[in-house]
Amino acid sequence: MTNTEHSHDTETGDPQEFWDRLYSEREQIWSGNPNPWVVSFATELTPGRALDLGAGEGGDSVWLAERGWQVTAVDITEIALARLRAAAAERGVGERIRAERYDLATDFPTGAFDLVSAQFFQSPVELPRFDILRKAAHALAPGGLLLIVDHGAMPPWARNAHHHADFPAPREVYEGLGLDETQWHAEVLESRERDAIGPDGESAVLIDNVIAIRRLG
Repeated sequence: MTNTEHSHDTETGDPQEFWDRLYSEREQIWSGNPNPWVVSFATELTPGRALDLGAGEGGDSVWLAERGWQVTAVDITEIALARLRAAAAERGVGERIRAERYDLATDFPTGAFDLVSAQFFQSPVELPRFDILRKAAHALAPGGLLLIVDHGAMPPWARNAHHHADFPAPREVYEGLGLDETQWHAEVLESRERDAIGPDGESAVLIDNVIAIRRLG
């Protein structure tokens, strides 16, 4: 799982096989740059322990580690994780990142985290997303932040998009987690625009759904 621009319609099939196949298509899938909302939110936080869900090739994990975070980076495909480790070593932050393979549908990292990041944690193959994000909220240390960013609409260059793809609103995502509001507080539930460049150099304004949840106490 990672920040894919593919359709959000659920397909059947083995998730690890899907993501292994995707990452095997090219030597590099993503730009290597951090996601902009990670930069925006994490810049305001004191570095601590971070959990990067669906870390992919490690753009966010490496950026966080360079700024003093201790990062647990997880993904379902070892192909992506190998690239993440190589990028971390090249940038001199390998000791700050623990890259581990998890099938989050059946297992979840242990520990308490000051930041849990789920960037575009949407999958075209079956994924118990709400269950995983609920576990992510419970994995926060007191005062910790869960940052969820979803596609709010299909990017124009996603040529394989289905017209009925589902993009739940930020409040719908938050309410779907069923969190006790005496223990968690939704700080941001917004759709935000950002400028982006597509794979063929085309420019567009994208809509991202931003959900930031703080654990209280």
